[in-house]
Amino acid sequence: MSDFAITPEALKDAIAAALGEQGQHVGIALGEVTVTVPVACYREVMQTLRDEPGCRFEQLIDLCGVDYSTYGDGRWEGPRFAAVSHLLSVSLNQRVRVRVFCPDDDFPALPTVTDLWNCANWFEREAFDLYGIVFDGHADLRRILTDYGFIGHPFRKDFPLTGHVEMRYDADRQRVVYEPVSIEPREITPRVIREDNYGGLN
Repeated sequence: MSDFAITPEALKDAIAAALGEQGQHVGIALGEVTVTVPVACYREVMQTLRDEPGCRFEQLIDLCGVDYSTYGDGRWEGPRFAAVSHLLSVSLNQRVRVRVFCPDDDFPALPTVTDLWNCANWFEREAFDLYGIVFDGHADLRRILTDYGFIGHPFRKDFPLTGHVEMRYDADRQRVVYEPVSIEPREITPRVIREDNYGGLN
């Protein structure tokens, strides 16, 4: 195992050389190499990052969905949904972030990487559950955090804060029931305190 990691600039150059034209953009963000790849090359890029001798990212440590619909105060003009993965090379002591955008906002879909890293199973299920991103080829793509009867995808920026339905146990029927949300939307106005000696500040 390497005792120290190479600099982000050197890693960026090594990854750019390994990916060639498949790396849509290879840059450094927040001190970490970030690779943006087109969906057509996504699986091939991920396999290259895992297997290439200069990369050797053996571990997928995270994969999550992102909704860019309100990014940059609404100035974002690219695709709405993306999956962001973080890869770790234990043998070379280096990390990389990989971002791939879903080409269709109405039906966001990406290829699965579960055959490259088994742990992607639950990560992709979570991205499906919370963002509605479908992973083609996933063997068991179903909800993992919300209930089976849950409607919608709660991490999407347009999902209502109160949700669509509420669940409770009905003692008379002796089972769980789903009902429309009973919380009335309200506007909360902050209380303004105008006392001269409030809190002993004067």
